[in-house]
Amino acid sequence: MSPLLTDLYQLTMACGYWQLGMHERKAVFHQIFRKNPFHGNYALAAGLASVVEFLENWHFSRAELDYLGSLQTPEGRPRFPRAFLDYLAALRFDCDIDAVPEGTLVFPHEPLLRVTGSLLQGQLVESALLNFINFQTLIATKASRVCLAADGDPVAEFGLRRAQGPDGALSASRAAYIGGCSSTSNVLAGMRFGIPVSGTQGHSWMMAFADETAAFNAFADISGESVVLLVDTWDTLQGVRNAIALAKSRPGICLRAIRLDSGDLAELSIQARALLDAAGFTSTEIMASNSLDEQVIAALKRKGAKISRWGVGTSLVTSQGQPALDGVYKLSALCSAQNVWEYRIKLSEDDIKISNPGILQVRRYSQNGRLAGDVIYDTLAGLEQPVHAVALEGPVPVVTAASGKGADLLQPVLRAGKNVAPSTDIHAVRVLAMDSVREFVQSCPGTTAYPVGLCGNLHACRERLRKAKGKAAHARE
Repeated sequence: MSPLLTDLYQLTMACGYWQLGMHERKAVFHQIFRKNPFHGNYALAAGLASVVEFLENWHFSRAELDYLGSLQTPEGRPRFPRAFLDYLAALRFDCDIDAVPEGTLVFPHEPLLRVTGSLLQGQLVESALLNFINFQTLIATKASRVCLAADGDPVAEFGLRRAQGPDGALSASRAAYIGGCSSTSNVLAGMRFGIPVSGTQGHSWMMAFADETAAFNAFADISGESVVLLVDTWDTLQGVRNAIALAKSRPGICLRAIRLDSGDLAELSIQARALLDAAGFTSTEIMASNSLDEQVIAALKRKGAKISRWGVGTSLVTSQGQPALDGVYKLSALCSAQNVWEYRIKLSEDDIKISNPGILQVRRYSQNGRLAGDVIYDTLAGLEQPVHAVALEGPVPVVTAASGKGADLLQPVLRAGKNVAPSTDIHAVRVLAMDSVREFVQSCPGTTAYPVGLCGNLHACRERLRKAKGKAAHARE
C-alpha cells in the first residue's frame, strides 16, 4: 500500500499546513457514518486490520516523491515545493489511533475511529481510512443480513468474478467472512486471510464431457471420497437422478451435496429432496446459488425450499441495494499555538451533517444481558447527564446512562504509530460479529431504532459552538 492512496486535495492541504507552519499542530479527527445501510438499524465494523497494516508501513518512497515532484499547476509551476517533498521523505506515521474493534455493532454518528496526532498526518490518511473502513463495514453488514436470512445455514461467498476489481474482491471476501459467511471461493483471500475456501464445479466442466454421467464420474474420480455435483446444466431433475445413480454405482463415493444454480429454486429443491430421500440419500444436502441475496433467501425459506447451503456472490460483494456507506472524516479539535485544545464543528443546513466537536468516545450500556443504548461523550469534559437523543431516521428514545453497565468502545490501536492492540484472528472476530448481531436483532427486531445519545456536556458544547459559528457567519455577511 502506498501513501499516494489519497486524493490530491489532501496533499494540497498538507502542503498548505506545512507552508503556514501549522503542520505539526496536534489535531483530532473522527471517522463516522451518518445513516444505517440497507434501511436497517445497525452496521458491523470492519476494515481496521487493513488500516493498521497500511499505517504501520506508511512512508513515501523515492519513486512516489519523484512523481509528486513532477506534478505541475495549471500555470506550469511545480505543484509541491522540493523542501516539502524532502519533509515527506523523512515522515513516518506516528499518530495515535483509537478504534472500535472489528466485529462490533456500530450506529450513525458514533466515531468508529479516532486519529490524534499532527494535523498534516491526520489529513494525509483520511481518504485511505475512509476507503478501508467504509467498504468493509458495508460488506460485513450485508453479509450479516444474508446470514440472518439463511437462519443458521452455511453461506459461501462466491463473488470474485463480479467484484469491483481485485482489491475490492479481496476486501469483500475478508469482510463477508467477518459478517458470517462460512467460506469463500476466492483462493487468494483464503491464503492471505486464513478464510476457509470452498467450491464445486462450473458448467464448463459438465460441457467438456460427452454427457452428464461422464462428467459426474470424471469429477468423482478426481474428488476423492466426497463430491458436490452441479445438476442444472441441462435438465435439473434428471441431473439429480444422474447424481443418485453415480452414488449408488460407486459405494466408496459420498454424495455430500448437489447444487442448484437456475430455475425455480424452491420447487426444484423440494422435488430434488424427495428424489434424494426416496433413494436413501437423506444426508445429502442441497446447495443453491443464482443471484441470491437476503430477500431472495428469506422468500425461498417462506416457500418451504429444501435448501441447506447457500452460495451468494454478486449481490454480496457489490453490496446491492446500498452502493456505499456514507462515512465521513472530520476535524473535531486542534491545539492552539499555546497548546490549548480548541474544538471544531462543521455546520450545515442539514442537521444530519453537523459534526460533533471534541475528543470523542462512545460508551455502550447493557442491562439484563441486552444492549440498552450508546452515549457519545467528550473525554475531556466527561460523561454527565442528561443525555440528549440523536435524531436519525425517526424518533429515538433518550438513553439513560444510569440504567445499566457501561463500557467504552474506542480502544487503543496505535500509539505513536506502533501497534498496541491485542492480536485477534479473523475467526474470533467473526464469532464476535455473529454473536453480537444475533443478540441485537432480538432486542431491536426489524428496523427498530437503537438509542444513541449525546451526553449533556457534549450537547451543550455542540450548541454553544453552533450558535457562535452561526453568529460569526451572519456578521461576515
